[in-house]
Amino acid sequence: MDQIQSILLKRCVVEFSKLPGIGKKTALRLAIHLLKQKPDYAVSLGNSIIDLRQNINFCKKCHNISEGDFCEICNGVKRNHSQICVVENIQDVLSVENTMQFNGTYHILNGVISPMDGVSPSDLNIESLINRVEDDDIDEIILALPTTIEGDTTSFFLYKKLASSVSSFTSIARGVSVGDELEYIDELTLGRSILNRVPYAGK
Repeated sequence: MDQIQSILLKRCVVEFSKLPGIGKKTALRLAIHLLKQKPDYAVSLGNSIIDLRQNINFCKKCHNISEGDFCEICNGVKRNHSQICVVENIQDVLSVENTMQFNGTYHILNGVISPMDGVSPSDLNIESLINRVEDDDIDEIILALPTTIEGDTTSFFLYKKLASSVSSFTSIARGVSVGDELEYIDELTLGRSILNRVPYAGK
C-alpha cells in the first residue's frame, strides 16, 4: 500500500478493502482491473452502486430488501402469510427461496443473540416479529437460524417469547450440520430441511 504512488489509486484500494472478504492485494487487483476497462464501465459500476444505496429500502414488515415500503414476498398474493420463516440475514432469504420449497413469508432478524459480541435481543428485529405475531393471523413460526450456539440461543429466546402465540413452532431439520451458515448449504439439503422441519421444543 505504501508503495502506491497515485493518491487516487490508493484511495480506491482503501475503499475496496473495506468490503467483506477483500484484502489489500485483492483490492489493488480490482482497482487496476477498473483502470484497464473503458471509462463507461467504471461509470456504470459507480452508478449501479449509487442507485443500490439510494433506492433500495428495507421492508417495513420483514426487513427484506425492497424498492418500496414492502417487499415482493410480503406483497405476494400467492404466498402463505400465516407462515413466518425466521432467518438471520438477507442472504438466508435468498438461500431458502432458491430451494423453491417454501411459500410462506420471512422475518429477518439481522443477526443472532451473541453476548460475547455485545449483541442483545434489543439489537435485533425481534420486537417487530412479536408485533407481527400479535397483529397478524400467524399459524406457524419456522426457525431457520444457524446451527451454532448463538443461533440456538436466539431460537430458545424466540420460543419463550412466541410459542404460546402460535399453533405451530418448528425448526428446520438438522440435516444441516452444526455450525453451518444457511447461505453456504447446498440447495437440496436446505430444501429437505425446510420440508422436513420438526417441532421446536425449546431445548
